[in-house]
Amino acid sequence: MRLIIACAIVVFSVLAAVALTRMNALSPPSTVATNAPASKPAMAPKPVPPANPVATVASIAPVSTAAAAAASTPAAPESTAAARLGTTVAAGPATPVPAAAPTPAPAAAPPAPAPQPVSCPGNPDALGIARTVQIDTTGGPGFGFEHFKQHDFLKPGEVVLTFDDGPWPNHTPAVLAALARHCTKAIFFPIGKHATYYPEILRQVAAAGHSVGSHTWSHADLSKKSPDEAKAEIEKGISAVAWALEGAPAAPFFRFPALKHPPEMVTYLGERNIGIFSTDLDSFDFKMRKPDQVVKSVMDKLKKNGKGIILMHDFQKPTAEAIATLLVQLKANGYKVVFVTAKDTLKTLPEYDEQLRQDAKLPTVSQRPTSDVVHTINE
Repeated sequence: MRLIIACAIVVFSVLAAVALTRMNALSPPSTVATNAPASKPAMAPKPVPPANPVATVASIAPVSTAAAAAASTPAAPESTAAARLGTTVAAGPATPVPAAAPTPAPAAAPPAPAPQPVSCPGNPDALGIARTVQIDTTGGPGFGFEHFKQHDFLKPGEVVLTFDDGPWPNHTPAVLAALARHCTKAIFFPIGKHATYYPEILRQVAAAGHSVGSHTWSHADLSKKSPDEAKAEIEKGISAVAWALEGAPAAPFFRFPALKHPPEMVTYLGERNIGIFSTDLDSFDFKMRKPDQVVKSVMDKLKKNGKGIILMHDFQKPTAEAIATLLVQLKANGYKVVFVTAKDTLKTLPEYDEQLRQDAKLPTVSQRPTSDVVHTINE
């Protein structure tokens, strides 16, 4: 009996071993759990903001809330194809999911170009011209906060250079030379009589590219003149400038002598579409005897005001001697020149052109140069 039991145990053991072997052969070993989640796709890198967000803010596309939430949610475990189709099959080894390709960051806009140095031959530290403005003088707009506060077109640190009472020998050319060395520009307000005395100097002003306005015929105080007399002073001065320039354009810019503005003449200039210039900073250089006083006067007032239309006189010797140093000081202290031009040119009135020729005994018939009229035939 014992023998029969022992044999039965041996037979069952052999049968069990054979069955286990067949099961292992039919089911390959799995190294990954069938319900293990697949590897997560790689997250796209966050966009790198440009170096200058202010200059390039419009080029950065805003990210929506939904998109941001989707980007920050982990990927769900990868299911088998059969599970997605709703069928049941035997689980197999998990298939690795390829990582998502990184989303490229938006290209940063190129930085704004750096300010270019002033190109001025022979003077790398030239003051130059920061910007040029063009004025439409229709209706006679006024400029300069001493009298007119409507049009404030200057930014902090900007100045407009203006010179009155020329042209004058030595002084005006010295001012022109200093301005040329710094490749910068100004507005000149010449006196009519002076223009007839030295037309060649005024032509040099225009040839250098400066704006040329007018400043009456004789620098008379128009507040002490009758309206007709004041009108004649203005118009004869305009005619004299036009005559001296010999066709070069004059700007419809005017400055009242002593900055005295009779209301009737302000209205008249508006009807003539001539812009009126007062000042923000009066240097009072005509009261000074030394060039360093002129420089100090202008720089002290600029330090207080921060910007402005500067009134000086190319008629004055201290100013002619100070201007080179003043331009260096303006550059060193970070001030920038705004050059003011006019949209239209100044037109004279024929009756005052004729009056000018009669009063000043200017040429009325021949405009030929002296070298064409007078010839040396023997010496």
